[in-house]
Amino acid sequence: CSANANKPVLTLFTKKPCPLCDEAKEVLEPYRRRFILQEVDITLPENSAWYDKYKYDIPVFHLNGKFLMKHQVDIQKFEDQLMKLEVQND
Repeated sequence: CSANANKPVLTLFTKKPCPLCDEAKEVLEPYRRRFILQEVDITLPENSAWYDKYKYDIPVFHLNGKFLMKHQVDIQKFEDQLMKLEVQND
């Protein structure tokens, strides 16, 4: 679907269980149509580099590959960055 082609990708670095990650996803729910959510389970062997980096910090969010926020959603920061990307794509 070409509508998805220009949507920013929000990467969530997570592990199971992660109540803070669940909480963060709920906070982001109203914005779901504006980005693609990609979850990375840092406990998987292929993600060991992320595990080493983020094991004490999840949830961690990257927007289009750039670090955005960790521990909890900063909705103002998220909105600002999302808007910037949307403006660039128009």
